[in-house]
Amino acid sequence: MATTTYQGKPTAKERSVSAHSLRSDSAYQAYTLLRITFTVAPIAFGIDKFFNGMVDWEKYLAPWINRLMPGTGHSFMLFVGIVEIVAGLVVALKPRYGAYLVAAWLAGIVVNLLTYSGYYDIALRDFGLLLGALTLGRLAMKYDSAPLRLRR
Repeated sequence: MATTTYQGKPTAKERSVSAHSLRSDSAYQAYTLLRITFTVAPIAFGIDKFFNGMVDWEKYLAPWINRLMPGTGHSFMLFVGIVEIVAGLVVALKPRYGAYLVAAWLAGIVVNLLTYSGYYDIALRDFGLLLGALTLGRLAMKYDSAPLRLRR
């Protein structure tokens, strides 16, 4: 193995070897796939909340939630779209935090769907996605850069 420079920084050869070993690491590959998934999907679904191109999203909103939220179901779905876009961007930028944000959001969706008869299959699918987001969070603890620190 090549020696490290006197400043404690890895040499170019060490960085190349490290990058190659990461690319062949199956856990890192799973982390990368999950990171892409939980970046793209929330952003795509969030944008679609504004256009209803894939589905009429309001039909999935449980009536009790609609009664709790101010405004109309449509205006709430626009808010949901913004939250989903932000969650996807957080996963892209800082997956060790974004993964848990997406998992919490999916937990809310599952609760909504379980309390609204007729969408149990979608609740089960979203529960699976929630488990995937939690898996991304665990993998990000290893592969994401150091946690954010507050400056003093």
